[in-house]
Amino acid sequence: MIRIGSVLVSEGKGGVYGEKMLKGYRVWDPYRSKFAALARIYDGIDLESGWDVLYLGAANGTTVSHFADYVRTVYAVEFAPRPMQDLIEVSDRRKNIVPIMADATRPVEYAAFVSEVDMIYQDVAQPNQAEIAVSNLPFLKKGGTLVLMLKTRSVDVCETPESVFEDSKTIIESSGLEIEFSCWLKPYHKDHACIVCRHV
Repeated sequence: MIRIGSVLVSEGKGGVYGEKMLKGYRVWDPYRSKFAALARIYDGIDLESGWDVLYLGAANGTTVSHFADYVRTVYAVEFAPRPMQDLIEVSDRRKNIVPIMADATRPVEYAAFVSEVDMIYQDVAQPNQAEIAVSNLPFLKKGGTLVLMLKTRSVDVCETPESVFEDSKTIIESSGLEIEFSCWLKPYHKDHACIVCRHV
């Protein structure tokens, strides 16, 4: 990925969501994007130009648009109608985004539109986030990467974030995925954790 000094940036036309520009590149703000925060914390994460990515929880497409600046195709799954409208506008400006209105808990609904991918990136605010990631594994190539952005307070507000984090890692490992890296996204995102896995 491209960095100018310590600032993560992406190529492509700006003005998607009011992002700053730096020397002609789009600034990828770690306080607005959990993937950008991960890239600040962990230098082992990357996006490659030949990759296809399944993005679960695309929202209004801000982070999706940066992914699209790097990879070949982004299959962007979003459930809520209002963010989907914004996502469609973003996809009009970046032709390698495939917007899919569907529920990430039901991968069978979009299986016909998604090819095998190099990365699954998940950022959904639902109680069963680890289980959703596991249910989408049939889309991931062997050797591919799964990045789970865990919103611990959405999983269980009665449990501590630390407990939710550990339980989620157990679910991920029991599915056969190999955890390469995990961390909290402090100071960029409170009570958010990240699990990076390899499909072995």
